[in-house]
Amino acid sequence: MTRRTLLMAALAPAPVQVIAHRGGKPDNTLTAIEDSIRLGVDWVELDVRTTPEGKFVLSHDAFTDASGLPTFDDALDLLRPGGCRLYLDAKQITAPAIVDRLRAHRMLDRSVVYGSLALHRALFALRQGHLCMPEAVSAPVLKGLLDELKPKIIAFDRNDFRDEVLAVARAARVGIFVDRLGKDDNEAAWLDAAQRGATGIQTDHPADLLRVLRRHK
Repeated sequence: MTRRTLLMAALAPAPVQVIAHRGGKPDNTLTAIEDSIRLGVDWVELDVRTTPEGKFVLSHDAFTDASGLPTFDDALDLLRPGGCRLYLDAKQITAPAIVDRLRAHRMLDRSVVYGSLALHRALFALRQGHLCMPEAVSAPVLKGLLDELKPKIIAFDRNDFRDEVLAVARAARVGIFVDRLGKDDNEAAWLDAAQRGATGIQTDHPADLLRVLRRHK
């Protein structure tokens, strides 16, 4: 490789990874996870809650009856052989339980966790800070999170995906995972996110996003 080729490679933007929101459709189901794996997404985002009996299930919303809900363990069984990574939205699950289940399924190095600051601090105290993916919120907040938690990836939504916040993340050389959902879940918004430094895009339309990224690679 010539020196110019090496320089151009170093300056080239990182490939954008595709994150299937709630695992795909239908939301938070094993069928959706299997379909996303076959599709070739990089990550599946799953919502996990704890039942009164202490079981861990996939559910975005609170529930009164957990019967029929897929278990977290069943989802993890699908992810490991499929080569897909886990973006865990910890709706209601403790840090020790997260670490225990990820370790049991050999997913500790293939997952990130989104949740409250208290949860991130608990993960960091368990020496699992690499799992932490806090919300950016603002430039001052992000600077504090980077100092305290040393995260590898930062989560963004449409409210904090702003240039001054992105500049902090880029300067820290951390991953930038942004939600592009609802009215932002379209080609123009995906390409805008990629051009502004997103390294992962969460979408309800992973097949379409994959096609767009391949076309514009």
